[in-house]
Amino acid sequence: MSLISTATSLSKFPDAQACGEQELLRMPGRLAAALLAMREGRPVVLTDDNDREDEADLIIAAERLTEVSMALLIRECSGIVCLCLQDAMVQRLALPPMVSLNESRYGTAFTVSIEAAQGVSTGVSAADRLTTVRAAIAPDARPADLARPGHVFPLRAQPGGVLARRGHTEGSVDLALMAGLSGAAVLCELMNADGTMARGAQVLDFAERHGLPLLSIAELADYRAAGLRQAA
Repeated sequence: MSLISTATSLSKFPDAQACGEQELLRMPGRLAAALLAMREGRPVVLTDDNDREDEADLIIAAERLTEVSMALLIRECSGIVCLCLQDAMVQRLALPPMVSLNESRYGTAFTVSIEAAQGVSTGVSAADRLTTVRAAIAPDARPADLARPGHVFPLRAQPGGVLARRGHTEGSVDLALMAGLSGAAVLCELMNADGTMARGAQVLDFAERHGLPLLSIAELADYRAAGLRQAA
């Protein structure tokens, strides 16, 4: 069995680590471009496996998020803006699972939705959702800083990242960590203007039109798995 498919215990895989400049120069170009974009606060188009959701998400490092980039997520994507967090941050914010029994097809780990407790109006605008994200990822953030429910949807990433689960949640957190950031990222599913999900050539066209780096979760998982084999 492959290293990735045998993830029976979350603790058997380490979390992603920050990449130094020399490693950036040695790694595949598409991955390096994605990490540089994360550092700079530019969106990355992240695709998953064709036999899984077969969808693309726009992801942005949470601490680099701006009102302009939040508006891009709302305008070009599904509008369901999710905040990907490591388990430690979910615990610190006391965010329980959205449901007691998760029956979603891929086990997407939604917590209760959130809103900033202060500084927002309806919570729906790009500015309000940005305020909520910033409240959640602040170094001194506490449960009382967030109201529940709200219009931002936290997702708990599995420890070990894409080596434990090949999802957009884990891919987003891995890229943020590898970029040397906090490990929090915002994502939203890319859609076409007619309301259908963007796939294949549509995703490639979007990335090219907007000058955004494109990366697959498979590429990220392969790179991380190769690093573990070399370290063994």
